[in-house]
Amino acid sequence: MKRKTLVPLALTAVATVGATIFGVINAQSASAALTSNWYASAPYLMPFDNSPPDAVEVMNATGQKAFQLAFILAPNGGGCTPTWDGTRAVSSDTDAANLISRIRANGGDVSVSIGGYGGTKLGQTCGTPAATAAAYQQVVTKYGLKAIDFDLEEPEYENAAAVHNELGAAQILQQNNPGLYVSVTTAGTAAGTGWFGTQMLNDAKSLGFTPNNYSIMPFDGGFNGASAQTSALEAFHGILMNTFGWDSATAYAHEGVSMMNGRSDAGEYFRQADFQTVLDYATSHHLARYTYWSVNRDRQCADPNQSTTSGTCSSVPQTAWEFTKYTARFAGATPPTSIPPTTSKPPTSTPPTGSCTAPAWVSTTAYTGGALVSYNGHTWKAAWWTQGETPGTASVWVDQGTCGGGGTTQPPTCPPAWNSGTAYNGGATVSYGGHKWTAKWWTQGDIPGNNSQNVWTDNGAC
Repeated sequence: MKRKTLVPLALTAVATVGATIFGVINAQSASAALTSNWYASAPYLMPFDNSPPDAVEVMNATGQKAFQLAFILAPNGGGCTPTWDGTRAVSSDTDAANLISRIRANGGDVSVSIGGYGGTKLGQTCGTPAATAAAYQQVVTKYGLKAIDFDLEEPEYENAAAVHNELGAAQILQQNNPGLYVSVTTAGTAAGTGWFGTQMLNDAKSLGFTPNNYSIMPFDGGFNGASAQTSALEAFHGILMNTFGWDSATAYAHEGVSMMNGRSDAGEYFRQADFQTVLDYATSHHLARYTYWSVNRDRQCADPNQSTTSGTCSSVPQTAWEFTKYTARFAGATPPTSIPPTTSKPPTSTPPTGSCTAPAWVSTTAYTGGALVSYNGHTWKAAWWTQGETPGTASVWVDQGTCGGGGTTQPPTCPPAWNSGTAYNGGATVSYGGHKWTAKWWTQGDIPGNNSQNVWTDNGAC
């Protein structure tokens, strides 16, 4: 999956490629496990980037019960301990844990996704399958997971030793967590999958590791709508039969698809009708998995026909959460015909009568759900994680009423303009197109908001 921070799914051996291992674990936790069809349909959601939507609001609007939270990586400074996005240690995390608790309290559950496009994967740093599995077991234990997803992409995907560590770790987790439901997702090409995908299947076979399904990502590889996707799925079906000696029905029962909604990194378009066609194919052939990247993108852009790919909207005309309804249907649910009232956001309180006591909103500060700020004479409460989204113009901020004095408006300031010839390290900030952008890792020549690797995070207007 080509989903670094912008998108996850699909690729060729020449283009970006990736592989995903997805497991459902019968671990002890505060909530009862969902049936496996929900984990097999869980769409990807980034809880700390790309303007995260409120998961409970999406659940209420679509009927979807499970999400795959992305991504777990090795620490940016190196090591064999799990972190969120390379920066937030799982061992000390409370934000993701609180989100998972909210989802479970509303009848849902999560899978935690490992990898993504870019960044350093634990399979690269842990050295052995056993050490890699031990790191992932920390994630399973921390969040009481029944599901875990290994999204193995560049730069790990072409590293045979690292991929072997990941596959071996998946096998160990499967053995140590009885009832583990595992699926492996690899690159999608017109031929089904590319050379690296085939090598991955052969490695899994040599290990004696048999997951419940293998999924391909048919986008970012010269695809054009649903017909190209279903053709690739048929070709992949043949590869599964030939590799493992399965009959046709067994191969379909071990096959899945992971898509991308709207405009892909490569400029391909996958609209609602394409999702419906692939859904019909998946259900009629009894495929084991149907998912997509990402819920963060499942909303209309300000310009729905824009010619760039965004991490926060689909670039096609749509209503909010329209693509997530397809995954809910694959799981067997009937999505609501109208969006029910949401109770996921904090209610607006009585306007304060005194002065503004909350600190003034700062465009460069990252706020977690529940944080209070003052802006334009009002107090605002963050409904979920946010950065660079102006109170009063973004739904993440809930108006708590007017307040007098204090809370002065801080107009966003623009950092130096982006320069195509400059090399930027992770954390560097630039301005481009009237927005502030932050580099996730080293980059040079990648245009903010319009690059296939999505190294730049949009921090909002400045």
